[in-house]
Amino acid sequence: MAIDAVAATTATSASATGRTRLAENFDTFLALLTTQLKNQDPLAPLDSNEFTAQLVQMTGVEQQLLTNDLLEKLVTNTGSGVATAVSLIGKEVRADANVAALSGGKAEWVYKLDRPASDLKAEVLDSRGRIVQTLAPSGLGAGEHVFTWNGKSASGSSMADGVYSLRVTATDSSGATVPSQVIAQGVVTGVQQVNGQTLVTLNGAQVPWEKITLIREAPKPVITSSNTTGGQAPPVPAA
Repeated sequence: MAIDAVAATTATSASATGRTRLAENFDTFLALLTTQLKNQDPLAPLDSNEFTAQLVQMTGVEQQLLTNDLLEKLVTNTGSGVATAVSLIGKEVRADANVAALSGGKAEWVYKLDRPASDLKAEVLDSRGRIVQTLAPSGLGAGEHVFTWNGKSASGSSMADGVYSLRVTATDSSGATVPSQVIAQGVVTGVQQVNGQTLVTLNGAQVPWEKITLIREAPKPVITSSNTTGGQAPPVPAA
């Protein structure tokens, strides 16, 4: 039975566009059936039971390949840091990312300047890359600075909660560009796998696992209590 040409064509197409499922592709089924009928001996046609058995065998091979793909994906997911990323929940991390979520009228980033700047521009962009606010932060010295946005647009209206990004541009007194970096910092609250990529939820925004540059214990909350006279006792670190 000469079906090598059809098999080769199907294999080439599958490798280029993703494996074609034999049991779900009617065109492939008809191509195999037509080739089978064209190349059989008219004096000794192929028994229908044998032909059915061959199709079952082909489908079985397909299912085995799909199983192998699933196992490969599971191994890849494990190696890409899913299990390790879960252990980050509740930890404070830093990531080479410029996204943060606006919630309750506040979004916060950290920006770093390699050297002092004389002029600094911070642009807040929405999820479509549109500039919604441009500000001039006062932190011009070399090192890291915290930038907090109150959620107001350039027109003064309150922007909707969601994920925004920060773009920083700095120059020195001579007009030369000062290298800068935007850093996402906060406590990890979730981990998600999307299209084979591990994402951690940081400041309400999702950041790729491989972008994380620092991991440390989250600071313990401070507990305050009132005494019997109505005054406030000194802060007590949580146990």
